[in-house]
Amino acid sequence: MAETVTAPNVVAILRRHAEERAEQHAAAFVTDPDREDGARWLTYAELDREARSIAVRLREHVAPGDRVVLLYPAGLAFLTAFFGCLYAGAVAVPSSLPGRYRHERYRVKRIADDAGATAILTDTGTRPDVEEWITEEGLDQLPLLVTDDGAGPGPDGWEAPPTGHDTLAVLQYTSGSTGDPKGVMISHGNLLHNTDNIARRLGLDATTRGGGWIPHFHDMGLMGLMIPPLMLGSATVLMSPSTFLKRPHLWLRMIDRFDVFFSAAPDFAYDVCVRRITDAHMEGLDLSRLRHAVDGSEPVRAAVLERFHARFAAAGLRAETLSPSYGMAEATLFVSGAIDTPPEARTVSAERLERNEFRLVAPGESGREVVNCGPPTGAQVRIVEPETRRPLPDGGVGEIWLRGDVIGQGYWNREATNEAEFRATTADGDTGYLRTGDLGALYDGDLYITGRIKDVLNLRGRNLYPQDIEHELRAQQPELGNLVGACFAVPGQGARAEDEVLVVTHEVRGIKDPERLRELASGMRLTVAREFGAPVGAVLLLRPGGVRRTTSGKIQRSAMRELFRSGALEPTYADYEQNLLAEPVAPATAGAPA
Repeated sequence: MAETVTAPNVVAILRRHAEERAEQHAAAFVTDPDREDGARWLTYAELDREARSIAVRLREHVAPGDRVVLLYPAGLAFLTAFFGCLYAGAVAVPSSLPGRYRHERYRVKRIADDAGATAILTDTGTRPDVEEWITEEGLDQLPLLVTDDGAGPGPDGWEAPPTGHDTLAVLQYTSGSTGDPKGVMISHGNLLHNTDNIARRLGLDATTRGGGWIPHFHDMGLMGLMIPPLMLGSATVLMSPSTFLKRPHLWLRMIDRFDVFFSAAPDFAYDVCVRRITDAHMEGLDLSRLRHAVDGSEPVRAAVLERFHARFAAAGLRAETLSPSYGMAEATLFVSGAIDTPPEARTVSAERLERNEFRLVAPGESGREVVNCGPPTGAQVRIVEPETRRPLPDGGVGEIWLRGDVIGQGYWNREATNEAEFRATTADGDTGYLRTGDLGALYDGDLYITGRIKDVLNLRGRNLYPQDIEHELRAQQPELGNLVGACFAVPGQGARAEDEVLVVTHEVRGIKDPERLRELASGMRLTVAREFGAPVGAVLLLRPGGVRRTTSGKIQRSAMRELFRSGALEPTYADYEQNLLAEPVAPATAGAPA
């Protein structure tokens, strides 16, 4: 795979593939893997020709280095537009569609503004919605190009722009927990090194297809499932996220029919498969050729992996196929993974974890399970005490710092932040690190993720992890089912003003009786008090979908905190004191069923 990192840029590799394997399949978009006509393919020659055509059109409107926002539904049109940007020397800015909700539309506007976009690309079917959004947000000055209408001068006038490893290729906007998304600057070199790292770790080459349903604007989808197979001369097989959410069995059917060697998804997706895929869906399913099912993008739960393997072992799924991993957009994507070995979780002392120590419990003792995410390969890793910046020894829990060729060039137009977060220096003078904001430990050479710094709850001098509380609530309150919750802390009031107060929010389904809701909220308070010794200042029960999540399924606890403080949440039942809010709301939504 040395040719991947020695190539001058991404475009040069695709051009070579278009010459050497012109009629080979490069990408497929699958609507129904059980139908013969359920997939549309692009060859390398077609991908190259369409990318060159789009690049020629783009050069009429943008210059090399200009940022171009890509607003596409799932499909092959995004791929041709993305590479069309790179063929033009422009910077691709993948984004979710504006959507129906105000916070979704505002986020896309913030991305366009922050990037300093000079053009917007979309497809024919999406154009009316994008035009409406452009008018609504006052972006009429930006040219809107439809890339699948066959218009334009064609590919023959294309000229390769001057592009090297340091040339900016993508602004990868992070999911973000607030309305202020940040664009990670990813260079051609970052993309090539990330591909090389993934290929070496997973054993990929020109014969190993990748694929899945992760959105194209998410780093796991774009940097993990789309770009590496194309750089290696294999094929990427794609499916819409909505198809997976409606019929999750089609993801596994797609893996089987199209001989997908590796796929990836957030942890919640594996849980969805266990709960919703029936025996009838599994009839004839063969997962024996799937080599890697990467689990990442959010905390990996050992119980989910165990259930997934138990459910699909009859279809040929091997335990070592399940690959817990760690990565992030700021590192292009992949940092570490537990590959070709059955998933392993260590049970560590929760009490010691509160004191930032990773200590195993004795056999038979209870504790918290933390999944092994394998040895770091994509970057050099140091575990650092966040306040003092003192590097910690093996077994110390601290902030994960990264350094290497996969680390992005920083956030777009945020030099002060970049100096602090992308060029960090340890107390002993070792410099050039990315501060991830994630907490973890190195133990026997492997990386274990314990949480996020900003999410850790400091309650009466104790450090508690919100995901532990959320998990325990679901374990002890069956009514919460497989829905999600968000725990966070807000400033106390009155006699408790110096203390943080715990707020518990959780989705519920199918319970309308106020007395049942009250009993459930009371039981949740008791669970937290009994298991964690922490008083609860507020309980809010929300409708399904009421807990804000990112496009990859991560719980946005910071956003939930702000929504709570502003009184913007709409609970079906709430029990809290008005003075916990920054802006008190009408009494109907607090202290009683809403």
